[in-house]
Amino acid sequence: MPISISKQLYIAIISGLMLAWGGPILAQQISSRQNSESVDGYPDLQGVWANNTITPEERPDYFSNQEFLTEEQQQFLARRIAEITSDDGDALFGNGVFDAAFSGEVVSYDPTTGNYDQSWLAPRQVHNRTSQIIDPPNGRYPPRTEQAIARDNEQARRRTRPPESYTDLSSDDRCISYGAPYLNSGYNSYWQIVQNEDHVVIIQEMMHDARVIPLTSKPYIDEDIQLWHGDSRGYWDGDTLVIETRNFSGKSSFGHNRSRYNVERFTRINATQLRYQITVDQPDTFTTPYTREIIFDLSPDPIYEYACHEGNYALANILRGAREQERRELEAEKQN
Repeated sequence: MPISISKQLYIAIISGLMLAWGGPILAQQISSRQNSESVDGYPDLQGVWANNTITPEERPDYFSNQEFLTEEQQQFLARRIAEITSDDGDALFGNGVFDAAFSGEVVSYDPTTGNYDQSWLAPRQVHNRTSQIIDPPNGRYPPRTEQAIARDNEQARRRTRPPESYTDLSSDDRCISYGAPYLNSGYNSYWQIVQNEDHVVIIQEMMHDARVIPLTSKPYIDEDIQLWHGDSRGYWDGDTLVIETRNFSGKSSFGHNRSRYNVERFTRINATQLRYQITVDQPDTFTTPYTREIIFDLSPDPIYEYACHEGNYALANILRGAREQERRELEAEKQN
């Protein structure tokens, strides 16, 4: 969702003041926490972490079985991304920036109604994998089930007609959820982690969700109680924070929030990077579980508000526009 010009100006002013007054302090705070231990003796994962990687979810065919980028390929990607983004053309969401770098073609995200431009996206980071999927080893999602294919076909059919109700719109269109965890990169893709000895809180910039995760061995809630983002428990496996989540309601538009079981692993690999892995067991969609890996980079910037809430004016206007479209079609039929 684009932010207003006034908010852009506000951010610019605040950012300038932070650099002028708080820059050295922020730098000292980040430096003092690098690879340090928290109060309970485990690694300190606290801070704001940016998921601005260009690594695509699935490995492009032109990489075949190549799991990691060479140094030359990483340098090429960094150079091409700088060239593409300097033009301030159409925003390259998801795999778009990766594909454009190798193909030389910038494909619009939404050519029908107009697109965001690059100014809405954060600077992208080059990491060394050719895909976020690390299991299956081919870097691709497992085969989809017949149930998933039928569901996709039904959703595609619904998109060919005006929405009859708010229930025809996705959970992100309705400003309910972008999934937890939110895994898209480059656009409001920041997490803030706060921890103490018995809880971890993960605050997502997109779309204002805060996951409160107890570090406890107490049992999960009853399986009959299902939640949009599931029921989570965390524990430490050496220097890795492990979060296991179940009891998803299945209402989300995002697959990993319709899972039977998710396992997330957070490992601080150096002073400024966090390795994040998620293993998703989603039998209604994939024939086997899969695992994604994303590198998060430490950010000195704060989390900003993502002002999207259920029942906002955009949703009402979408439905109002659909009814107007139906009215015009009916009038045209009467005239014929």
